Amino acid sequence: MAGFSREIEAFIKDFVGQIANGTGAIFAGAGMSRGAGYVDWKELLHDIAEELGLELQLEHDLIAVAQYHYNLKKGPAGLVRKIIEEFSHQAEETESHRILARLPIPTWWTTNYDALIEKALERAFRIADVKFNVDQLSNTRPRRDAVIYKMHGDASDPKKAILYKSQYEQYHKTHEGFITALRGDLVTKTFLFIGFSFTDPNLDYVLSRLPAEPSREHYCFVRKVVAEEGESEASVNYRTRREKLRNDDLHRYGITALEVDEYEDIPRILAAIEERYRMKTVFISGSAHEFGDWAMEEAQGLLHRLSAALIRGGYRVITGFGWGVGSAVINGALETIYLEPAKYSEDQLVMRPFPQFASNGKDLPVLWDSYRRRMIALAGTAIFVFGNKVVDGKVVKAGGVRAEYDIARELGVVPLPIAATGFVAADLAGDVLADVAHVYGQRGWIADSVKELEAAGKDAEALIGVVLKFMERIGK
Repeated sequence: MAGFSREIEAFIKDFVGQIANGTGAIFAGAGMSRGAGYVDWKELLHDIAEELGLELQLEHDLIAVAQYHYNLKKGPAGLVRKIIEEFSHQAEETESHRILARLPIPTWWTTNYDALIEKALERAFRIADVKFNVDQLSNTRPRRDAVIYKMHGDASDPKKAILYKSQYEQYHKTHEGFITALRGDLVTKTFLFIGFSFTDPNLDYVLSRLPAEPSREHYCFVRKVVAEEGESEASVNYRTRREKLRNDDLHRYGITALEVDEYEDIPRILAAIEERYRMKTVFISGSAHEFGDWAMEEAQGLLHRLSAALIRGGYRVITGFGWGVGSAVINGALETIYLEPAKYSEDQLVMRPFPQFASNGKDLPVLWDSYRRRMIALAGTAIFVFGNKVVDGKVVKAGGVRAEYDIARELGVVPLPIAATGFVAADLAGDVLADVAHVYGQRGWIADSVKELEAAGKDAEALIGVVLKFMERIGK
């Protein structure tokens, strides 16, 4: 992706691979929730510090400030009330939350008390298994897609939240299960620390729990030092040196600091990760009650070999079981996976048969539209083949394939129609070539791929070669 430093590009490439392998993980700090309108630690403790007669900007150990208030009040009631006040209002998750939730990241850790991660996952139709106390660690939610470890508690139960210094000091005893789980994940997964700053009191406590000799590389975002209004050059240089030393010190924990000019750059980087990951996923759309110029064996042989070639190329294939198309796609993928199960995974094939009956008060067309959207949203590219059905005994062009093209365009999925298969696919090829700039934007080179597919005719090897070349180029 253009516009990123070499270090950011390398991170994107590595983290996309980690997500594809199921080893990507997120550790969210207060900064990630601050963009949604929630407070960070300094804001949370502002009134508390005033009550103590302290200048919060002069205090560096914010957890100690919380402890002082606990000591003064002989208990945590004031801190608990503050959490209830600050986190009881509803907030919309940030773009960063939404992007990450759409990715198949199975492991989330956070020191935040809010429910933004859970909301984002729910919106992405993913089932979250939330754990914010030790007792929950031994329970597993059925059919979960992601586990959220809220290691310092949840706003729904503020009396048990980790807030003041003595709680942090005893955490290894009171929350041993969380420490054990975290250490295990840090050894087996690659974390992206997001929303942390060097003034975040949680950071030191989290880092102190990392393995002494890290076995994996992790990442975190840090903002470059920017001169403040009226700040002297000497002061800027000093802060720059200090930040560099801090960034270098993170290597002790296996963490690589990724510098961004502004925190607003982070969603753009995450969007690049999502796009790069989705480009490894192909939706094959089509239906065929007849195959036009193709014999049925030829057509299904093409689809079988195309699906197999995509699996061998490391791509994921999605099919909605289109009539005359889905079975050949599935067979090609499964045959390849089962021949070399150590090399290829069943996760590379996503099968989504359409509902056949109205339910929950929704008619079939409404269900199909929702179903198509959820399915196509998983992909970065969509290949269109054939596209016909039988109505009243006559073969007509399939409106469902056209609908899937429209949804793909709406969701930013890149369409690649194979005109040589005829029917709706041929119509779509004409449409994209008639409006290349609108359909493909800066990727105008895709028009050449569409033309090559049309020119290849019924040469299956040539067609598959064009598709693979297209997939390799669009994934860069």
